[in-house]
Amino acid sequence: MAPTPKEHVDDIRKTKFSIGGEPNPLIEDLHQAVRNLSAELYTKDVHFLMEIIQNAEDNRYFEGVDPSLEFVITSQDITATGAPATLLIFNNEKGFSSKNIDSICSVGRSTKKGNRKRGYIGEKGIGFKSVFLISAQPHIFSNGYQIRFNEAPCPHCGLGYIVPEWVEESPTLDDNIRKVYGSSSALPTTTIVLPLKPDKVKPVKQQLSSVHPEVLLFLSKIKCLSVREDNKDPRLNTVSAIAITSETDFVTRKNIDAESYTLRLSAAAGKGGKSGRECSYYMWKQKFPVRQENKVERRMDVEELVITLAFPYEERLHRGITLPGVYAFLPTEMVTNLPFIIHGDFVLSSSRETILLDNKWNQGILDCVPSAFVNAFISIVKMTENAPVSNLPWMFTFLPINSSSYQNFNAIREAIRLKLVDEEILPSDESCTEQKFFHRPCELGRIMPAFWDIVEKARKEGVGLHNLSSHGTYVLHSSFDIFEYDNILNFLGVGPVNFEWYAKCIQSSNLAFGVSEAIYLELLLFLAENWKNIFHRTNIKNIPIIKYVDQCGYVSLCSITESAQQSHGAMCMSRQFRHALWLIDWNREFRGVANRFFLPESTQEALRSCFKKEIILEWLKNHVHVVAISVYDYAAALVDHIGGNTKLVVAYAHFLYHSISKDFLTAADVRYLCSIMPLVDNYSNVTATTKGKILVPASGSKWASLIGSNPLKAEGYIELGEAYLHRGNFVGQITPAKKLLEFLGSHVAVSDIPSLSPPNAAIPAVSSPLTKENTFLLLDWIRNLKNRGTPIPEKFLTSIKVGNWLKVTINGSSGYKPPAQSFYYSSSWGNILQNGSVFVDIPLIDQNFYGDRISNYREELKTIGVMFEYGEACAFIGKHLMKLASSSISSKDRVLSILGLIRYLRTKFLPPDEFIYSVKEGRWLKTSHGYRPPAGAALFDEEWKTVIQICDVPFIDQTFYGDEILCFKEELALLGVVVGFTFSKSYQLVIENLKPSSCLTSLKADAFLLLLECIRCAKSTERLTQTLKNAKCLKTNLGYKPPSECFLFDYEWGCLLQVFSCFPILENAYYGSIMSSYKNELKRLGVVVDFEVAVKSFVGSFRQQASLSSITKDNVLSFLSCYKKLKRTSHKFPSDLKNCIHEVKWLRTRLGDFRFPRDCILFGPKWKSISSIALLPFIDDSDNYYGKDIHQYRDELKSIGVVVEFERGVKFVPSYLCFPRNTHSIAPQSALSLLKCLGILLEDKNYTFSKAFVSKISEKWLKTNVGYMNPGNSLLFDERSDLKPTDGPFIDEAFYGSEIRMYRKELDSIGVIVDVEKGSTLLASYLDFHSDFATIIRIYKFLAKVEWVSDSETTRKIWIPDGNENGRWVKPDVCVLYDKDGLFGSQYNVLEKHYKNKVPLLFFFGAFGVKSNPSLDDYCKLWKGWETSGHKLSYDECCAFWRFVMQHKSSKNDQILAESLVKVPVDSGSDGIMLVDKRDVFIADDLQLKDLFVRSSSHPLFVWNPQPSLPFLPQTMLFELYIKIGVRLISETVQKKELSLTNGLELKQVNFTNITIGKDLVRLTLSFLAGSSIKMEADKRHEAVQCLLNLTVLETLEPVAVRYTLLFSSGETQEVTATRMVRWDKENSKFFIQKRDKSAGQKNLLEYATYFSEAIAEGVLWGKQDQISSLSELIKLALILKFNKEAIGFLMKSKNLQVFVEDEEFLSNAFPN
Repeated sequence: MAPTPKEHVDDIRKTKFSIGGEPNPLIEDLHQAVRNLSAELYTKDVHFLMEIIQNAEDNRYFEGVDPSLEFVITSQDITATGAPATLLIFNNEKGFSSKNIDSICSVGRSTKKGNRKRGYIGEKGIGFKSVFLISAQPHIFSNGYQIRFNEAPCPHCGLGYIVPEWVEESPTLDDNIRKVYGSSSALPTTTIVLPLKPDKVKPVKQQLSSVHPEVLLFLSKIKCLSVREDNKDPRLNTVSAIAITSETDFVTRKNIDAESYTLRLSAAAGKGGKSGRECSYYMWKQKFPVRQENKVERRMDVEELVITLAFPYEERLHRGITLPGVYAFLPTEMVTNLPFIIHGDFVLSSSRETILLDNKWNQGILDCVPSAFVNAFISIVKMTENAPVSNLPWMFTFLPINSSSYQNFNAIREAIRLKLVDEEILPSDESCTEQKFFHRPCELGRIMPAFWDIVEKARKEGVGLHNLSSHGTYVLHSSFDIFEYDNILNFLGVGPVNFEWYAKCIQSSNLAFGVSEAIYLELLLFLAENWKNIFHRTNIKNIPIIKYVDQCGYVSLCSITESAQQSHGAMCMSRQFRHALWLIDWNREFRGVANRFFLPESTQEALRSCFKKEIILEWLKNHVHVVAISVYDYAAALVDHIGGNTKLVVAYAHFLYHSISKDFLTAADVRYLCSIMPLVDNYSNVTATTKGKILVPASGSKWASLIGSNPLKAEGYIELGEAYLHRGNFVGQITPAKKLLEFLGSHVAVSDIPSLSPPNAAIPAVSSPLTKENTFLLLDWIRNLKNRGTPIPEKFLTSIKVGNWLKVTINGSSGYKPPAQSFYYSSSWGNILQNGSVFVDIPLIDQNFYGDRISNYREELKTIGVMFEYGEACAFIGKHLMKLASSSISSKDRVLSILGLIRYLRTKFLPPDEFIYSVKEGRWLKTSHGYRPPAGAALFDEEWKTVIQICDVPFIDQTFYGDEILCFKEELALLGVVVGFTFSKSYQLVIENLKPSSCLTSLKADAFLLLLECIRCAKSTERLTQTLKNAKCLKTNLGYKPPSECFLFDYEWGCLLQVFSCFPILENAYYGSIMSSYKNELKRLGVVVDFEVAVKSFVGSFRQQASLSSITKDNVLSFLSCYKKLKRTSHKFPSDLKNCIHEVKWLRTRLGDFRFPRDCILFGPKWKSISSIALLPFIDDSDNYYGKDIHQYRDELKSIGVVVEFERGVKFVPSYLCFPRNTHSIAPQSALSLLKCLGILLEDKNYTFSKAFVSKISEKWLKTNVGYMNPGNSLLFDERSDLKPTDGPFIDEAFYGSEIRMYRKELDSIGVIVDVEKGSTLLASYLDFHSDFATIIRIYKFLAKVEWVSDSETTRKIWIPDGNENGRWVKPDVCVLYDKDGLFGSQYNVLEKHYKNKVPLLFFFGAFGVKSNPSLDDYCKLWKGWETSGHKLSYDECCAFWRFVMQHKSSKNDQILAESLVKVPVDSGSDGIMLVDKRDVFIADDLQLKDLFVRSSSHPLFVWNPQPSLPFLPQTMLFELYIKIGVRLISETVQKKELSLTNGLELKQVNFTNITIGKDLVRLTLSFLAGSSIKMEADKRHEAVQCLLNLTVLETLEPVAVRYTLLFSSGETQEVTATRMVRWDKENSKFFIQKRDKSAGQKNLLEYATYFSEAIAEGVLWGKQDQISSLSELIKLALILKFNKEAIGFLMKSKNLQVFVEDEEFLSNAFPN
């Protein structure tokens, strides 16, 4: 009889824990083991939660019960143990058995061990004991068991954790549990009560609040899990409640090793589960065999790996931000960043947080994930047969396009990608059929989104774009080809279609003509936006795509190239849309003669409102060369092409007439176009237009009536033809008769008198008298020319002016005179001038003949020379008289007559001015200087006696004219003669007749004062001043001098002139004080009267004296005294004087030279300290020169730039620095004084030192701890650097004192490194002075801290220690940081050995460029050494080498290995790994061949690969690398020879249909040849399978043999023989087969199918080696399926194969029955 639960517990206490018996000696060890394991295994306090869920999943449940697990936390102390809160766990399992109790009271005795096959997921055996981390007294109530455990050691046995204590029934305890659970419900079978430790309440609540909603995803039993908090006051609840349920859709799909189903999770959050979310998951579960190399002890009994992948259909359920990506039944904390969830029986870390990535069992699971994923993915994509293609893209969101933070999962991601790119998973756009066609990603191409839009819109408009994949590339279906799937398509390697595809697509479609203008413009926009980067290099430019209207008015197409090259003519569009139709119509009217063709009006209209029209227009302009032209542009272009056709020439005039009438052309446009357009003349000849040279027809013209013939024919004037007078009708526009001639008259300047422009030639008609009518016609012509502002040609006007055609009267007699000699008079003066007393006859226009009308042409008469004014008449008379005077010497009488005429005009009250003007310039008046004009002469009297001393005036010759001349004084005065001397009126005459300067020397005071008065009063005194300037006429202290050399003394500033004795000053005593009143006049003569000018002269003398170094002590003191005086006056020093003082070297210094004031220093006591190391330019104040008196002018010296303050003078120190030869003698105080000066200088932030100073200061004068150094090689010590002063060239503070630190900025300015971090390179250069390892480490640490990097060979040395004092310096090239595998100890100094934990090793990498690890070249050299030495490699050495190679794999490195490695490894068994010539070693890619040669060879033939396979050395990748190095595949290297059949062998001919070479095989082969991988044309397919139809099949009982031969580098060979069941003698069309025993079983069938399918595939695909394997596999599968029609149909569909109509016809002909 089985014991009761209480009896069972008592027995455990008594027998196992000796309670009541002898103490157990192992109890304390057990206690410590449990405590340590529980504390160390889990990194989280609340790991117990996952263990409880895991235990619940492993529990057993009654049928019909939905397994559930509930967690309830309450603030009640349920167990009355003083706990602040209690966690209760309810599970409706069958309950604890006695074995379960035994296990929980033990360590490591789980009842689930070894039961992985049965679905148990727990394995550690102490999972429940993790509850002790949150509870000191866990209670269990199950199946009658009422026990608790204590964390504290049992007082009876001293052991805690596993000693059970029976809990007596307590109504209070039971009631409390029921109240929490819900009193109306029965308690589940098992209840665990955990009174929580005080410090664990919060962590437990947090963990309960974060239970992941997907926790049930991979649990097969538990269907419901809930978490809630129970408090009397619900407001105190802090745990986020949740209830999770799972439901499985058992409509599953299964195959041999996989099944799929849909699982739906629901998660209701909050109290009562009011807010809930759901998510469905597509689950894929697949089994894989466990490989031997992946087995581990924990899983030795497991033979199959079961991998489940979950694909969430909606947003995943989650709480918080993390989404676990890996499950081992329960979630881990690994976030993989993959869009699907991986579940497997992983080996976990002790904390259950992660899987063990380096565990080979886990690696085996992960290796199978890519295959499982691909199978699942294909199942999802292809098995949805009825779903439209548009429903497929979302399935591709499960592709792992994003990288993971875990390298292992990145490897899975890459493996998935490599598998998928070879699968036909993507649909093409085959809109012409409802069937879905899938292709490999590499076979598909994407087209640009903009072109997709065009395609879709064009299809809606009925354009045939249904088979986009018919242009050489399969086009990806539009449902996939969108921006959202870019990352997915990039991941799969789907690229864009070849750009030439677009040309083929557009050319084969009716896109340009078949679509609306809006879509057509979208097409142009698409081309424009991609032209520069893509399409300009493609054939698109050669296909017809540009629409235009041809010469007949029809819309045609041309290519972009034709348009750009203008093959058909220039493509144009209207600049303004409203002109478009107008231009198109007229272009048709002109039959396109201008080679201009326009885009259709509809296209141009669509362009107006087109989106992005600017882009299209720019493209049309720059690349298609479509020109935007106006009506004006078109009209201008037409001119050059209509010349020979009179009809088109006339039509052109109509075109311009109508264009301007519609405001399509401006008046200015028409004016220009009319000026260049051809015209038809009266002889029907086409002639060029010359503006203004077109005449109206002679019939009825004015010019013909006046002249009689074309007056301008010689100048190219043409006469218009009659065609311009007729009515016109063009492009539906009517031109009324004569309207065109009016238009031409307005715009082409068709001319007639008076609008006719005259020629520049004489008119014969005006050489003789003109009729009255012709006279007025001529005057009208001139009036019209003047009104138009047209210049009258000179010859034309001259001929009119001088022609004798104008009728005049002279003294009452009629005659004809030229207009230029005729007068139009008025009654006021005409008769008077006709009086004979004037001596001159005047011709007047005959106004009686011309009548009153002539008075209307006064201006025109003036234009042709007719004179109107009285003055003109006077001038006429005067000229006549002067003409008479010029012909002979004027007599006394004629002069008196002129004077008498003037008096006569005055008496008649007529102004004589014009007459006087006409005669006054003539030389007819006799004077003392000969005949002169009157205006230059004078009439002598007594008043002129004084003036003649300084000038020579021309007086009228009174002796010649006699006293009678004195009667005409008023008339003489009117003529300009000076009558009577008045100084105010005659000074100008004095000046004009002034004597030469040679006669004006040593003038007396009155004469000179007279000249000054003339200068003051005259208007023009230039001649006078110039004459006097050159005359020595002024008396000075230095004798008579020219005015330009003299100075007028001024009492305020005259002292300046007395500094030097070289200035001539006017004698005031000689001229008197009145001289000062003529300052302005003297100034005009050149006398210096102004301070500013005097200063300039002084400056000149000053500069000259200074240049000769002749400025004496007295000069300087005199100048400084004057300078002081002038400062008290109102005179401001001009800039010239200031500049001179500053820019001239005139002050003598103690150095014995003259210097600028700014370069001099006035010595003071502050200068004494620096003088020992600087030769400064102090002013020479010695008694031998300026003496101490110079110091009384301190202010004046300062104001002229001399340095008088110490602070301003320190600027001289850098330039005058002069170290002693022995710089070691420089005293500390001198150095500090120098630094003080530099500090003052550096207060100016912009101050920089000169190169000379930098050179001087760079001498070795600073004392450091390693000797005297220049500043650039010196350091300022800093205690914070952790260095010592003796570690490098630090400035010697013991010598200079601590004060030196005050000059940090100054030291920095001269190159001293004051920031020790910046001096790292200098410090490093002194490293090789040290040999003490501790010192070197100290310096290295500092250099590492400041991230110093060596930049020269002098510092590229590393200390390799040998003890603390010994060692050697080596170059970085012979060092390496690490040697992980210990292979390079003899080649490199491994720094890790010497500097680990002393100096950061990366310092040597960054500072010296030391390699972290040996490079590929190093490994190649190492391998080379192994090759030559015959060294046999150990397994670890070989693994280490190839692991490095794989980690650094690249195409470049592969090439290096191929060139460097001569030998490769082969496994020679116990002798280790040998290296053998790579030409004699092979890769076993054909296991049958490998087996044949291994059995027949005495030495190893195949390359080494690690057994078992290592994660870092996968066999596939290693073999790929061997191939690149040069190792050959056995399948490609072996030479195959089919052996002849035995002579006399009996051969039986059989029907080929009996061996399955029938219609089904041919059909399958044809579908393969037409498939996406080959795409063979129909005729070639039929030719390829014809060989099958011509076969003679022969059957033999003997095996069909083949011999394989390997050729080695030595020339030796190795041969093996194998049997095959089939052979195809293609040359003789014979097919040999070995008779098959059909009862031999599946292996024999598989062998036959393999050999048969290979023979058929090789025969059909001769020359296409890459496709043979695929066809062979297809035929083999079909053969095994016995060519079952339904099975073959499905097979072809799954491979995306189909039989075309032409193939069915071929089959019908080949198999008629």
